Amino acid sequence: MRERVLSGMRPSGKLHLGHLHGALANWRELQERYESYFFVADWHALTSEYASPAAIRENGAQMVLDWLAAGIDPEKAVIFVQSRVIEHAEQHLLPSMITPLSWLERCPTYKEQLEQVKDKDLHTYGFLGYPVLQTADIVMYLANWVPVGVDQLPHLELAREIVRRFHFLYGEGVLVEPQPKLTEFPKIPGTDGRKMSKSYGNSIFLSDTAEETGRKILPMVTDPARVRRSDPGDPEKCPVFTLHRVVTPETERARLAEGCRGAGIGCIDCKKALIGHLNESLGPLRRRREELAADPGLVARVLDEGTGRARDEAARVMAAVRRAVRI
Repeated sequence: MRERVLSGMRPSGKLHLGHLHGALANWRELQERYESYFFVADWHALTSEYASPAAIRENGAQMVLDWLAAGIDPEKAVIFVQSRVIEHAEQHLLPSMITPLSWLERCPTYKEQLEQVKDKDLHTYGFLGYPVLQTADIVMYLANWVPVGVDQLPHLELAREIVRRFHFLYGEGVLVEPQPKLTEFPKIPGTDGRKMSKSYGNSIFLSDTAEETGRKILPMVTDPARVRRSDPGDPEKCPVFTLHRVVTPETERARLAEGCRGAGIGCIDCKKALIGHLNESLGPLRRRREELAADPGLVARVLDEGTGRARDEAARVMAAVRRAVRI
């Protein structure tokens, strides 16, 4: 059997460039080499969207459409919905009984979100404990590898600690201790220079039109030391240039960097070049998405088939977990 890889996304809104280059491009390659499980993390979405859950199901359908347009193939990967595999809830409950509270409170992303997100009350058990639910998602399918960005490494290390504690208490060989598989572009900057995130309102969405993409890029923050057009800039300190590294060919990227350092080009010139390359790179995905959306039943069929396969595997693993815990 091939080794397994598992990952999921929360259907809390539109997908953006960070999802494409930080996750989907990686998933597309992984599905060729591993037995792959990719899931709609709708229970995870409730950790922040619990007060307004009505949009979660439609967001999930639109998200899967983006996955398919980006090249995730249901013939090569199991694509499923977390909440439709009820064993995830039981698998979450059991490790929550053995996970020390201090392990959860030390997660850096937990502290970061509490500081950054001001429009929602995240002081809930669900938000604090969602790394335990992540652990349940991973071990449910005995995943060997989890593709993550650097910011998610503490969560995966916590999952590994929980697995080790489970084995200490209930015996070895029941679960698999997952390993990280780092993405090539773990952090994509948003229009304000911070990590691109729906929560921060700084995203360039895959579903944006070419015109919307341009309107978002033009006011984007650049090197803070470059105040005037005649000032030399530093591409290493510029979020715009970080996006150039993702979508712009190397030869032109070198020309733009030289022009920035010598003040031969202005920030607007650099941004206009980025707009062109962004829209060119997103063009095939946008066209493919329109073709797939023409079949209104496609996503439902993909999720029904994938969720059925996930249920079969989850039932098998959960039976072994119950035997180990003696319940």
